[in-house]
Amino acid sequence: MAKLPLEGVRVADLTVVFAGPYGTHFLADFGAEVIRVESQQHVAPITRGMLPRPPKERIPTMGPVTGGYPDYDPGPRPWNRAAMFNAHARNKLSMTADLTRPKGLEILRRLVMVSDMLIENNAYGRLQKLGITYDWVKEAKPDIIMLSAPSYGNSGPYRDYTGIGPNILAVAGYDWLRGYRDIAPEGTTPSVWLDVVSGATIAFAAIMALRHRNRTGRGQFIDFAQAENLMNHYGEALLDYSANGNVQRTLGNRHSSAIQGCYRCQGIERWVNITIHNDKEWDGFCRAIGNPEWTKDEKFSDVVSRYRNHDELDKRIEEWTIKHNHYEVFHLLQKEGVPAGPATDERDVYNDPHLKERRFFVEITHPETGPPPDYGPKAHLYPGLAWRMSRTPGNIRKPPCCLGEDNEYVYKQILKVSDEEYEELVREQHIGKDYLGV
Repeated sequence: MAKLPLEGVRVADLTVVFAGPYGTHFLADFGAEVIRVESQQHVAPITRGMLPRPPKERIPTMGPVTGGYPDYDPGPRPWNRAAMFNAHARNKLSMTADLTRPKGLEILRRLVMVSDMLIENNAYGRLQKLGITYDWVKEAKPDIIMLSAPSYGNSGPYRDYTGIGPNILAVAGYDWLRGYRDIAPEGTTPSVWLDVVSGATIAFAAIMALRHRNRTGRGQFIDFAQAENLMNHYGEALLDYSANGNVQRTLGNRHSSAIQGCYRCQGIERWVNITIHNDKEWDGFCRAIGNPEWTKDEKFSDVVSRYRNHDELDKRIEEWTIKHNHYEVFHLLQKEGVPAGPATDERDVYNDPHLKERRFFVEITHPETGPPPDYGPKAHLYPGLAWRMSRTPGNIRKPPCCLGEDNEYVYKQILKVSDEEYEELVREQHIGKDYLGV
């Protein structure tokens, strides 16, 4: 088997919720030994589920992100069965230590001494109050790479503000641009877009710093403001204001110059996205739908006329799409060179012939996601690798980590803790597999 690109790199992972763990999952997939440092005493909010022990009757109403438990059952250890955590926890290890106590900090220091990176995305001040700063980390390992990704960065007047994805999206201006044209910003639905873009860029930044260290021997601190990272994704709106003083508003499903929309199809909650940029694509659309008489109307004769009559054209388009399956519309239009794609849900994705042929989904057996009463091992299909490299492919070597399941390996083999010291740490409740008092 080819050597993995990040094999030999060790990451001390203090990440929470989604953005940080999503970033470190890229590193783990491609060979890094990512060790999650967790705590029995302190439940990280949302990270391993919205609640440490959610009432079973509430789970079906909690939604897929926070209520995605197998068989809608939290089981005896819900923190090991939460879907959002398990989606990004594969290939990682989990150890426990109480960082609020001196001995817990010493444990972390010993891990840092034998690590290449420390990555965290806690609210600013959370780790600093414990004494975990770049200076503290660098003293333990002079060439360490530390990436800190709070909401608004490690400096500035917003530094101390706490936030989670939807809040940061609003402050960073994203919610002003997203939504339907006839709904004010308060009607915008929550989004986890921030976590996704932050996670991917966290991994990219960490790898750049690693390359720099490999060339120079010097580590560094990465000040990663999630809000600033997000704002690079809609720079055209910011530049429009800078150059023209124009404050853009949401366009809904519309495009600034093309015919575009999300149209209802045959079936319950079935939709298709269609974009028509120019006359060539318009002609292809007309052929696909059989060239009905209305397509020859003067009001649809050119790009400008079609855009001016967009509302009426939307109704005409949906009169056709509503009679067809969303995949049928997709194939008919693509055949004629018209950009189109079905709005897929989870059912569609898992049954998609393209993804099946490429074997995107991977079967992973998790030790605690089985049905009651034993809640034992059960195989499920998980999203696969985000990209494929021909010479140094990543792989899925380990199922999502249960809380504290790698304590013995990390403490005894990496930190060289004796059997007697290990047992003492168990008694002192640094080491364990259950949250205490919940």
